[in-house]
Amino acid sequence: MDASILLVGGDDFLATLLVRIRNLVSCTVEIAPNPSEAMPLIQAQQPDLVILQGNQPGGLELCRQIKEQTRLAWIYCILLDYPTQMLAEAWRDRFWEMECRAEALESGADAYLWCPKNDAKGEALDIDVIFQQDRLLSSQIASGLRTVKNHRELMRTNDILSAIALSDPLTELNNRRALDWELPRQVQNARSRSEQMSALMLDVDYFKNINDTYGHPVGDRALQLISGRLRHNLRFRDTLFRYGGEEFVILLSNTDEQEALLVGRRLCRLISDQTFAIDETLSLDMTISAGASSLKESDDSKGASLLKRADQNLLKAKAAGRNRVIGGEDEEPELVKH
Repeated sequence: MDASILLVGGDDFLATLLVRIRNLVSCTVEIAPNPSEAMPLIQAQQPDLVILQGNQPGGLELCRQIKEQTRLAWIYCILLDYPTQMLAEAWRDRFWEMECRAEALESGADAYLWCPKNDAKGEALDIDVIFQQDRLLSSQIASGLRTVKNHRELMRTNDILSAIALSDPLTELNNRRALDWELPRQVQNARSRSEQMSALMLDVDYFKNINDTYGHPVGDRALQLISGRLRHNLRFRDTLFRYGGEEFVILLSNTDEQEALLVGRRLCRLISDQTFAIDETLSLDMTISAGASSLKESDDSKGASLLKRADQNLLKAKAAGRNRVIGGEDEEPELVKH
């Protein structure tokens, strides 16, 4: 994994830490002189680790801000103190270090390291002590990177599982669960932008006869071919779902009722005008029926009433003879002309 680390602190802190980091870890290192300049970098670049100067004003608040934002909370934060001699004099009883560590962890830091520059007498640290400090810093960075790596792998797994959960395995279209999530979102977007929105509900005509006559494998293949033809002939802003069985739903953003009817007629023609080659020995002629509806002020926020009208119009199209699209509430059915 290509690691990225952001160092936040004053000149002396950065000068000391940069040398140590580059000797300990192979990674990309960015620097920020203070917490206020660090936050925009963190939001834009989302580094794996942030190492902050412990005694710099605003450091604890920066940790708190990072952990309060869901999209940033996974970033591993290390607060690092290089105490002066005066602070080093208090480290024998460990009280000061314990107090600083508690405050850092309470603010959201994942780790706190205490690395004095001098011993209690103000003299340079023994080489063995410096080695142990470097070892501790290196191990803490490695621990942080492992944590981040595990988080990223978990997120990738969740993305895959989410995609599987929202995808129909037969047609590879969005499934009904995806529709339940997307429909309220599109309703909200349409209303917030004062835009039109419509829905089409489609059904393959006489599909049961295909299953009864040729068997379910042929029916499955027919659904795959119809799905592909629909998917490849939609506008970029349209969203296609397999609603269940041989039914499909299309959400049409920024589309009024008349335009939705035009889309429905075009799709009906695309299905009926060309046969479907199931295999080398079998081709089928198929048609679809469609019901259209457009968003009203009285519709609920989840889009259930919008979808219900589309379903009712689909039933009207079926009752009127199939291979046609019906929209509105009182419109006459319109047969698709070849």
